[in-house]
Amino acid sequence: MTLLILGLLLFLGTHAMPMIAPNVRPAVVANIGIMGWQAIYSLLALIGFVLIVFGYSAAHPTALVLYNSPLWFKHLDLLLMLPVFPLLFAAYLPGRIQQITKHPMLLAVKIWAFAHLLVNGALTDLLLFGGFLIWAVAARISLKHRSGVPVQGAPAHSANDAIAVISGLVVYLLFLFWLHRALIGVSPFG
Repeated sequence: MTLLILGLLLFLGTHAMPMIAPNVRPAVVANIGIMGWQAIYSLLALIGFVLIVFGYSAAHPTALVLYNSPLWFKHLDLLLMLPVFPLLFAAYLPGRIQQITKHPMLLAVKIWAFAHLLVNGALTDLLLFGGFLIWAVAARISLKHRSGVPVQGAPAHSANDAIAVISGLVVYLLFLFWLHRALIGVSPFG
């Protein structure tokens, strides 16, 4: 459980830096340049991610189960997950989806985390998905009071929304029928 908590603190901590210490990035960039900042940031986030994966894998089999969801929540989970991948693509494809949602990646993370909390009731799940949900809500609230770093993506184009939706649905289906089991070890169908 310690590795999971350390990983979450490191991964979400690096991603929370603009909220909790907004002057750190500009100061570091001024000293070592944007490439140095990106290298350090990426390395810390990657270490955090690896710790999350190993920590969750090690702790989950013996984790305390806090609640069991009704069977129909699995269907609700699958439905809630439907817009997640299109929203992730929309974060990098400027269009109406990005314009309406403002921050499609944060919305995708909130939906993903909430949907997974509905059907996963172990303490490790609460830490993982609850941590990401809290971070995404806090990040979205903070972006109402500060300007975020622009996301580098494709140029604006009228086809971007269609590309985001179609690509997102293809990836959703791949996760649904193959990738979730291959990468996570659990089928979304139970």
